Amino acid sequence: MKDARLEQQIRFLLEIDQLKQVERRSYLADGSRRENSAEHSWHLAMMAVLLCEHLDDPGIDLLRVMKMLLIHDLVEIDAGDTYAYDPQGQEDKYDRELACANRLFRLLPEEQRDELMALWQEFEEGISPEAKYAAALDRLQPMLLNYAAQGRSWREHGIHSRQVLARQEAIAEVSQKLGDYSRGLIQDAVAKGYLKAQG
Repeated sequence: MKDARLEQQIRFLLEIDQLKQVERRSYLADGSRRENSAEHSWHLAMMAVLLCEHLDDPGIDLLRVMKMLLIHDLVEIDAGDTYAYDPQGQEDKYDRELACANRLFRLLPEEQRDELMALWQEFEEGISPEAKYAAALDRLQPMLLNYAAQGRSWREHGIHSRQVLARQEAIAEVSQKLGDYSRGLIQDAVAKGYLKAQG
């Protein structure tokens, strides 16, 4: 006899396998190829575990953060990866992603559908301490990869330091230490020619 709940969960898990095919703008640290969104989500979850000791607020719910990080980009299966420095793409990003969230999470049993949708919305709203930490990591990770790959993606898209600094402000909101680190990395990237000064 088939277990309907299990069948729903398996169907969802197979559907989200498509995230491995969504190519991002960031290159791997060695610059050999672009990362995909599933790799990005895994990397963020690892960062959440390792870097939480540097948070200004140690009382954060780490499991909640990890859940957010593992699901926040599932919507890219339909919506694609919207480049952080593409103002035109940002205009309808939320609507495209919401449509995918509704489609994907509907595959799950009702209470899991509701939980994942609530977590996705919490990440998007960015108000809770957990959502702020998740968003900070989502900004730090591409910057780390860009720096390690000698600014390859930044150079390809003509990105300048003011743009990157503006995106990094969210990091200092949750961790002064990580914020200082990211600003230092940006300064070094400019000095090494990985990133244009100002703009």
